[in-house]
Amino acid sequence: MAEAQNIPAGSTTAGSIAVAAESTVATRMSAPPSFDVADFPVPHGREEEWRFTPLERLAGLHDGTAVATGSAVKVAIDAPEGVIIETVGRDDARLGRAGTPVDRVAAQAYSSFETASVVTVPKETVLTEPVRIAVHGEGGTAYAHQIIELGAFAEAVVVIDHTGDAVLASNVDYLLGDGAKLTVVSVQDWDDKSVHVSQHNALVGRDASFKSIVVTFGGDVVRLHPRVSYAGTGGEAELFGLYFTDEGQHQEHRLLVDHNAPHCRSNAAYKGALQGQDAHAVWIGDVLIEAVAEGTDTYEMNRNLVLTDGARVDSVPNLEIETGEIVGAGHASATGRFDDEQLFYLQSRGIPADEARRLVVRGFFAELVQKIGLPDVEERLLAKIDAELEASV
Repeated sequence: MAEAQNIPAGSTTAGSIAVAAESTVATRMSAPPSFDVADFPVPHGREEEWRFTPLERLAGLHDGTAVATGSAVKVAIDAPEGVIIETVGRDDARLGRAGTPVDRVAAQAYSSFETASVVTVPKETVLTEPVRIAVHGEGGTAYAHQIIELGAFAEAVVVIDHTGDAVLASNVDYLLGDGAKLTVVSVQDWDDKSVHVSQHNALVGRDASFKSIVVTFGGDVVRLHPRVSYAGTGGEAELFGLYFTDEGQHQEHRLLVDHNAPHCRSNAAYKGALQGQDAHAVWIGDVLIEAVAEGTDTYEMNRNLVLTDGARVDSVPNLEIETGEIVGAGHASATGRFDDEQLFYLQSRGIPADEARRLVVRGFFAELVQKIGLPDVEERLLAKIDAELEASV
């Protein structure tokens, strides 16, 4: 497994880190961010941000032909005492504060939703139980908007669970007040024919901590776009993800961390396994360190394990640095098959070959699964991984 484009943390000289990007973040979008879908041309697949996506399988989300069909998606929220749950109209001031749509589907979702659900954890409230949001598709097409807001010094864990059958385009906003701590677990466990395209926007307050854990198993096409920016100094963002891509599935995760404030930190780590003919995983990791972001410390990593022939991975880490006054910046990407030495070690101790392969894959994912911190969710995901492996090893 070969490393790609890595600048070790601790590098501090401007000459070695002034610009280290496969292609710069600022020039890869075909249109500037906008809330108006009319500001985005219909993509044709030649644009940088769309070149990996099978547009013909997006069910019309990208070209305006997908029409919402009533109650295609039902949302149920289970929250501890003290959490405020609201349904708001398009005039709510919190809409769009965390970020602006950066592609046509996100703008279409913003232009098309009727009401948004808002979950607010008041300032200085520390939740001991998670907020659970169940998003269940019942067929048809839907556009949605979700806001998770934490007041200053509040702490919460939110689990967003996507199941059922739907064509869904959405925007999800995370607003963190100063000193707040938010962990979000977003699980994509859709039925086989579902299409899910979503932009996730996190605005991290001063000295606040944001942890995102994205888990993608189901769906025909899933394309997620987590984005982070900072509202003050001292913010921290951790973006973790795991995905298991089966025959014919397209799973795409496109990350952007915009270091637009000084003395902030970020760490991104995504791992994926692929099996079956035409299984396709895409991971794009963008980190931009702006000129004002002195003292930044950032690292991003993607690992992929190819279990069978016929699977394809596109992994592109990008790093753009506009100041040399940083703590460290780096990125890495690796794709490979089973580690033969690990398999030999296990088999030499009497473990059958199929079980040895399962243990290797479980170990590959275990580090990220354990970061969730919710035993019931961790057990469910490990069981799902085992079920996926039954089909291949």
